[in-house]
Amino acid sequence: MDAEKKEFFRKRLETMRDEILQDAEKTISGMTDQNDNIPDPNDRATIESDRSFELRIRDRERKLLVKIQEALERLDAGTYGICEDCGDNIAEKRLDARPVTELCFDCKVREEQDEKSRGV
Repeated sequence: MDAEKKEFFRKRLETMRDEILQDAEKTISGMTDQNDNIPDPNDRATIESDRSFELRIRDRERKLLVKIQEALERLDAGTYGICEDCGDNIAEKRLDARPVTELCFDCKVREEQDEKSRGV
């Protein structure tokens, strides 16, 4: 992968990271600013359901942040875009679709088939 593509993916990963962190800040401020004095039980239930949903999203994004950091470390190490299983280059289309990926398409398909056969 040439330097221009590496820089493109670095900026993309950093943008993803920054957006996730901004959303987390909004969630924190939104939850601390809310007035918890809601007398109607239906309204309270709706708000609690929304909070729970938002927290689940933030948990998924927290896991994605780890993957983003690992991808940035692979960029620094010069191993970004190289499949961790077979060592082949990961297609740019795949990296465009999932910039944090560690596996080429064939290895990912094989991994998913193995998981399916084991019932994971």
